[in-house]
Amino acid sequence: MKVQIKKLTLMAILAAIALIIFIIEAQIPLPVPIPGVKLGLANAVTLFALFYGTDRSFSNKATSITSATLATQAPTDSQNTVKVAPTALTTINVLTILLCRITLGAIFTGRLVAFAYSITGGLLAFIAQVIMKRYVSKDQIWVCGAIGAVFHNIGQIAAAMVVTGTPSIAAYLPILIITGVLTGTLTGLVAQIMLQRLSNTTIG
Repeated sequence: MKVQIKKLTLMAILAAIALIIFIIEAQIPLPVPIPGVKLGLANAVTLFALFYGTDRSFSNKATSITSATLATQAPTDSQNTVKVAPTALTTINVLTILLCRITLGAIFTGRLVAFAYSITGGLLAFIAQVIMKRYVSKDQIWVCGAIGAVFHNIGQIAAAMVVTGTPSIAAYLPILIITGVLTGTLTGLVAQIMLQRLSNTTIG
């Protein structure tokens, strides 16, 4: 029960942070005359959750250190063991965080029409990032961010073509791919730095 509470609490905190970032970013449009271009900083939270939450190397370090600390403070018994529940998330948990952010973001910003674009791009980007996670190290999370942003833009363009029935929208795709690489690299670096700081703090 305690493990589930810790997991739900972590998911709620990450979803809330991502939602706040999304809402703030929605109120500050970039001075770029290209529709669909944005930093997508909320994706840094998704990447953080994906690499920290589903990577037991981080949670196990925190668990082992916390256990060692408690063991030195707690009275020893015949078993001399102290158990601390990890807060690792599954890929489905991270997907739930993403879906909550997209859904609540569309409701709170009043952009329900854009929900189809966001959900299509978000899911496509998430799938790409889950696949890329298998092939990148913790020092290459920025690569995962760039790939995710590219697929997010591809998903948005595809959804826009279907919804509006305007195939010519695809003309924006090359530009969005270029900007996606830049913005995705930025969000990936943000998540990477946060994970590195957390790892260093945990180890110390």
